[in-house]
Amino acid sequence: MGTGNRSQIRRIVISGYYGFSNSGDEAVLRSILLALEEEGAAQGVRIEPIVLSADPAWTSQMYGVESVRRMHPADLWKALRGSDGLISGGGSLLQDATSAKTIPYYTGVMKLAQMLGKPTFAYSQGIGPVNRRWMDPLIRSVMKRSAYVSVRDAESAALLGRIGVPAEQIEVVPDPVMGLPLPGGAHAEVQLSLQAGQASAPPSAEAPPLVGVSLRHWRSDGADLARAVEALVALSKRMPVRLRFLPFHTPSDQETSEQVMERLRGRLGSGSTAELAAPGDDPQQMLLEVSRCDALFGMRLHALIYAAGQMVPMLGLSYDPKIDQFLNRLGLSAIGTTESLDAEAFADAASSLLADKAGWQAKHKPAIDLLKQQSQKPAQQIVNLLRHNISR
Repeated sequence: MGTGNRSQIRRIVISGYYGFSNSGDEAVLRSILLALEEEGAAQGVRIEPIVLSADPAWTSQMYGVESVRRMHPADLWKALRGSDGLISGGGSLLQDATSAKTIPYYTGVMKLAQMLGKPTFAYSQGIGPVNRRWMDPLIRSVMKRSAYVSVRDAESAALLGRIGVPAEQIEVVPDPVMGLPLPGGAHAEVQLSLQAGQASAPPSAEAPPLVGVSLRHWRSDGADLARAVEALVALSKRMPVRLRFLPFHTPSDQETSEQVMERLRGRLGSGSTAELAAPGDDPQQMLLEVSRCDALFGMRLHALIYAAGQMVPMLGLSYDPKIDQFLNRLGLSAIGTTESLDAEAFADAASSLLADKAGWQAKHKPAIDLLKQQSQKPAQQIVNLLRHNISR
């Protein structure tokens, strides 16, 4: 490409679950924005994002990008009309487990862009579950007309295949958050710690290991959280631990964490403590919190993804197939589910991880490095297509 093209500008609308104080989804947005910026610079294209958000003022302030109201038709129409294309994703956008309105909204945004002649791109989406068959044509139509479709796991690709999206049109890539870097300066701090052997040092009585805990409300009867409490108590009686609760979605995760901490009060083993991390709006700050842990026990998908990205040994508690699908890509399986969690088996597994963090890292580093590398694929493809003005 000649130097005369170095000033190309492409305006791209980004649709997703943004502006709702969900750290995982905000991490997805941050990762997409950083990947597009990096790939744009590499290919000589300046990407100007317009983010559809529930809180445009907050989104603009947080990321330094243009943002408009996601549910305001006039704003949506204007943004798409003035754009060079639409990115839908990432995250679990096309599913009907949370609401029957979710799939019609996200496919509707894609359909509007296509009606306006704009190329659409599905960015590392998690597809499903889709329990209402009348949703299938909505998904099939917009995906078949998209210039690029990527999903974050083989199960999502299989679901698209079953509803009629050609397999050759679908690329399976990791969740974009696998590529999220630590905030500036923090990477060097963590690397120095790793090189000094601090992160892999065996736990000692003087410095109890730090165990990150990411729980969410799921079962209406709270039985899953009650089992988590028993598991954490069992671990604390095996060895002193510092439990640090990480609220990924405010205020709900903070409330859940506080409830669990209250149940732990007076029951932890000698030398063990429980504390709550300050809920933060910036996903990279939460990533930094995770990077400082010696191990992580998590329900939230992005808590586990953060841990993988920072080489923190993890134990996942599955409430949704997406948890199992991610763990499987690392050669792991969940320690339990919202229906079943054995406290002593958890304590065995957690104490083993804490005793040999370096062994866990050595075993899983190749798979993690590959996922990090592959997480950039959607941005590379989309910027290339935008650069050449290719649409379907």
